[in-house]
Amino acid sequence: MTLLSVRNLRVDFASDRGLIRAVQGVSFALDEGEILGIVGESGSGKSVSALAIMRMLSSPPARITADALNFRDLDILTLTEAEARQIRGHDIAMVFQDPMRSLNPVLTIGRQITEVLRRHLALSHAAARSRAIDLLGMVGIPFPKTRLSAYPHQFSGGMRQRVMIAIALSCNPKLLIADEATTALDVTIQAQIVDLVKRLARDLGTAVIWITHDLGMVAGMCDRVAVMYAGRIVETGLVDDVFARPAHGYTMALLAATPRIDGLDQQRLRPIEGMPPDLSLHQPLCPFLPRCAISIDQCRTTPPPPRTYGAGHHATCLA
Repeated sequence: MTLLSVRNLRVDFASDRGLIRAVQGVSFALDEGEILGIVGESGSGKSVSALAIMRMLSSPPARITADALNFRDLDILTLTEAEARQIRGHDIAMVFQDPMRSLNPVLTIGRQITEVLRRHLALSHAAARSRAIDLLGMVGIPFPKTRLSAYPHQFSGGMRQRVMIAIALSCNPKLLIADEATTALDVTIQAQIVDLVKRLARDLGTAVIWITHDLGMVAGMCDRVAVMYAGRIVETGLVDDVFARPAHGYTMALLAATPRIDGLDQQRLRPIEGMPPDLSLHQPLCPFLPRCAISIDQCRTTPPPPRTYGAGHHATCLA
């Protein structure tokens, strides 16, 4: 069953340089229990797309439009702010990149977790505290009962990120958006969090949007992947299909810049030359064209249409 439907999502920001087209026509659907990985370099529009889904972009300067942005039978763009607050944290939760800016420095960790539980689940103080202890233990924080009274500055960066994950998971959301959720964690805790998220998807039907730069993590945990560049999804499909048979020049470049652990390719990693495009400029052609190693003459005159390379595997590429 489709949980989230996004069609032709656009996000523009007003600036002194004109209109910044941060997201340009993003479309995808997400089923219950499905894990979608979104990859791409910094500035490609991954986080802005997620914040638009969460209704967490201020307008102005942001302007969000879409042909459809539906969560179940709700049109996210038409919700009042009060209605959006009821969904955020309960039905849709997000783990942000920077936990130090996301956690309130003057409130204890316990207060920040129990506040979510009491607001959305109407738990008593004792029940919320017990649930908070379980959540901290679940994300690998030692001595969770005593750490409830600690403040964010008393935690390391990795532990603060674990607290953010605990808050996001507290109400068993139907949709979890994780924006670089495990970047600050060591590999052991990363593996624990990945296993936890996969178990939520399997047992509770939680859908996950996993935003990351780590292609290896996408390969190990996601069902589908969407590759973003310059505010657009340039390729999408099942993880195995996209990784085995990449169709877009940018996807190929990302994979070529990723080390292999199977020893099959002993060549040096190939960096992606050049810089991303200026999003304040109109770009009718493929935005990756100046950096693409597989471009053809037609790429310089014709906008790339969506093409199908297999069941559910699509890319906007002419080469």
